[in-house]
Amino acid sequence: MFSLFENDVPDGAKRVTGLPEKDSIMVNFGNISYRKRRATALGIDLSNTALGEGEPYHHAEDDTMLAHLNEIIERRLLTALFQPIVDLRNGDIIGYEGLIRGPSDSPLHSPLSLFKTAGQFHLGVKLEHLCRRVVLERFAELDLAGRLFLNVSPESLIQRGARSGETLHYMREIGISPARVIIELTESQPTYDYSVLRSATMHYREMGFQIAMDDLGEGFSGLRLWSELRPEFVKIDMHFIQGINNDPVKLQFVRSIQEIADKSGCQVIAEGIENQAELLAVRDLKIAFGQGYHIARPNGKPATALSADVAKALKPVPVIAHSLNNLPNKAVTAAKLLQQVAAVGSNTPNEVVYEKFNADPDLQALPVVDEGVPVGLINRFGLIDRFARPYRRELYGKKPCAKFMDPAPLVVDKNISIQQLSCIIVEAERHHLANGFIITDQGRYLGMGTGHDLMRAITEMQITAARYANPLTQLPGNVPIDEQIELLLRCKTEFHVCYCDLDHFKPFNDVYGFHKGDELIKLTGNLLNGFCDSSQDFIGHVGGDDFIILFQSADWEVRCQHILEMFGECVQEFFSVEDRERGGYVTEDRQGKRMFHPLTSLSLGVIKATPGLFTSLHQVAAAAAEAKKQAKKIPGNSLFMERRERATA
Repeated sequence: MFSLFENDVPDGAKRVTGLPEKDSIMVNFGNISYRKRRATALGIDLSNTALGEGEPYHHAEDDTMLAHLNEIIERRLLTALFQPIVDLRNGDIIGYEGLIRGPSDSPLHSPLSLFKTAGQFHLGVKLEHLCRRVVLERFAELDLAGRLFLNVSPESLIQRGARSGETLHYMREIGISPARVIIELTESQPTYDYSVLRSATMHYREMGFQIAMDDLGEGFSGLRLWSELRPEFVKIDMHFIQGINNDPVKLQFVRSIQEIADKSGCQVIAEGIENQAELLAVRDLKIAFGQGYHIARPNGKPATALSADVAKALKPVPVIAHSLNNLPNKAVTAAKLLQQVAAVGSNTPNEVVYEKFNADPDLQALPVVDEGVPVGLINRFGLIDRFARPYRRELYGKKPCAKFMDPAPLVVDKNISIQQLSCIIVEAERHHLANGFIITDQGRYLGMGTGHDLMRAITEMQITAARYANPLTQLPGNVPIDEQIELLLRCKTEFHVCYCDLDHFKPFNDVYGFHKGDELIKLTGNLLNGFCDSSQDFIGHVGGDDFIILFQSADWEVRCQHILEMFGECVQEFFSVEDRERGGYVTEDRQGKRMFHPLTSLSLGVIKATPGLFTSLHQVAAAAAEAKKQAKKIPGNSLFMERRERATA
């Protein structure tokens, strides 16, 4: 590998900007671990082949390969491709992995051949310096967003190269500061001097870089390196990601890595996500970031937004609005949702389970129960999909159904309230809503409940809650608003609170009469409601001319802008031509003094409620009221967003 970062950079070196500090790319070249995996995939045995510098000269045709390589280096015949890295929590692209390809018509097109040949002829360092320039130049030219992950071997990290200072100098030239770069360590040998490596990483951290570990689970001493270096990021090797949805061992491995990462303040990146099932499995494990062909393939002009299918899959699941703790139906429990479903044992052959699904088209899931205790759940479509593949039915038909069951189904006691169950469903992995849940009595199997029945029960509770609606707009009143905010806080869900208020409404009421005032309030309520997503957002009428929207829609700000634009158009019809022309109307105060009032406008004050920021309804209400107050200071139809950082409660 190459000597990437240099030790003679002066302290306090000026940070150069050009691309946004929050942006970066992922760059991957000269990755020995990657070449080994690709060689294996191609059926090439490299177990006795050196991939580093100085590979022996073996064949006469090497003269031709050397000529190809020299031409590539001299003429810069390299192409940079980029593959997005996505935040699995919200679908944002946080960076790009930069990949290098040789000429398409050359035997050195693949990075495996390219770097293997360069190592053989002692040109690896020269090639890698060129690769860095090609990737960085192309990234800057495309103006891509994201962070820069540079793969480096531990040996090169501690090596003082001959070109000391070159990389940092070039980074300054193209406007990328160390704060945007993450050094990604890639194992290539079984042992290291950990104390020297630890000192080196500390040195680079002091210059502003962060540390990542590549291919956790694939190399020689990944866990030891993790413990010694305490990296900010760790990438899980693609072996443990591919097929994770069908492999309980891989699932448990990744779950354990995520638990360690949570406790050590590290973020996990899953490599090699190749289908929707793997994407959902990784996301449900709360893995922060991911990449793979299913998200996006490497491309010379990479995607800057996710495909519709991937974006939809990563869209946060909204917390469902439902009824109130203080209502009689608060006592409704999971027992109301109980359905009698005959269970199967874990040793029941898959063929028998398949026939049960065939015989009952409405049966979506089968509980697996041993000695009265639920141990798993089999999804109808999962089993049928497996059996539809060539030879799967013949291979696995007589094997125990435990092989294909979900070993961690959602199990709830019959006495749990619908409200508690709703929170559990929201916090649990997404597939539980479709699979349904097992209902028990003191741990013993009783039956099943479905997501459909839960939704129906919640709807009934919403109907009951309608009794608390505002009589003028029929929108939920104060009690449902308070209850929904408390629910969102309990479920630790991120949401935006939008406090909506009409400006100069009282003089409008005085001039045009209470009937016209009621009409304006109803218009405002209908307008606000029309720009809410009923599947995600909650709107309530506090009273008078005040409304509350609890947004879970990601595009809440765009919705607010549309609200203000539409209100500005619709409110004009409530005023006389004369008042519209002069931009307001005149009233008399209690002392008979004439006062001019601007036309009625709408103010929106918004706060962001992140998990843990607020601990009570009262804190949310106070913050939203302050945001509304600031919005009303802005003339005309206005939007104020509270952007100041608040101390986490």
